[in-house]
Amino acid sequence: MLLTDFCAKYFVVTFLFATFAHMKPAQIFNQYIWIINTLRAYRKLTLEQMNQKWQEDGVADGNPLQRSSFNRHRDAILDMFGIIIDCEPKTYKYYISNPEVLNDGSISQWLFSTLTVHGVLSDCAAIKDRIILENVPAGEEYLDTIKRAIKSNHRLHLGYKKFGAEGYVKTVCPYTLKLWEQRWYLLALNNDGQMRIYALDRVTKVELTDETFEMPADFSSEAYFSDYYGVKTDGTPMAHVVVRAHRWTPDYLRTLPLHHSQQELESGEITHADSSTSPYTDFSFDIRPTDDFLNELMKFGIEVLQPLDLREKMRHRVLEMYHYYEQK
Repeated sequence: MLLTDFCAKYFVVTFLFATFAHMKPAQIFNQYIWIINTLRAYRKLTLEQMNQKWQEDGVADGNPLQRSSFNRHRDAILDMFGIIIDCEPKTYKYYISNPEVLNDGSISQWLFSTLTVHGVLSDCAAIKDRIILENVPAGEEYLDTIKRAIKSNHRLHLGYKKFGAEGYVKTVCPYTLKLWEQRWYLLALNNDGQMRIYALDRVTKVELTDETFEMPADFSSEAYFSDYYGVKTDGTPMAHVVVRAHRWTPDYLRTLPLHHSQQELESGEITHADSSTSPYTDFSFDIRPTDDFLNELMKFGIEVLQPLDLREKMRHRVLEMYHYYEQK
């Protein structure tokens, strides 16, 4: 997903405050989310049916859903989420004609999830202290400037300091923002014609320039990252990776796949020296196995079976970690 109040309240709320300054943010959030979720739950509804449920749920303090208001909401939902609400000409029932956008890992899905969380929190103050969200420690202060640069295709003066290195300033063409593991990253083209990833927690300054750049018509952020897991895009060759997830780990992979290429292969049991057994399931990936991917496998104790050179690389990592604990 490119681009939780997950972590990006600033990014979303700034936009919505400007657009709906005359309304309470929680009110407009909840109305949009209510329409989307109601149509997802009931599939197709006439405006009269929707209005009945609208009033029953007290969405607008008991006020009815007028046709003019509903049409404005439809337009706003399309602009904000990319969700198309169509009407059947024969039945006059409204429905979401592209529900896949809410399950494709896109910005539309992310924004919908963010506003849903916001609506839950704003609608029930009594449980706010019982919902814990991830926090992004740094970088949010640069989001507005970067957002404007991306929208207008303006170059940025970017101050950057890698961990343990000297700082520098570069002029870059901002392509994509990505949120990953509680950090914001910017994918940008530098003056040397190289695509680079910049972590916003290592950015020292961001300035919008008057220079514009032409975004390639065929560039796709999703396609750029599609062969990778995470944010590192270092040219690692593609590989058909087969892994073995032990004990309870397969359920984690089933409920939240690591990559769109993930395929479940076969399951079985391993018999140990003491005659006890433990279950396993094998999975495959067609992926560029960068450090981000390998680190995730290590986190879950997942064994690499193929290719053999990648298995050997993981073995060395495990041994290195073992030596840390072996030292006294």
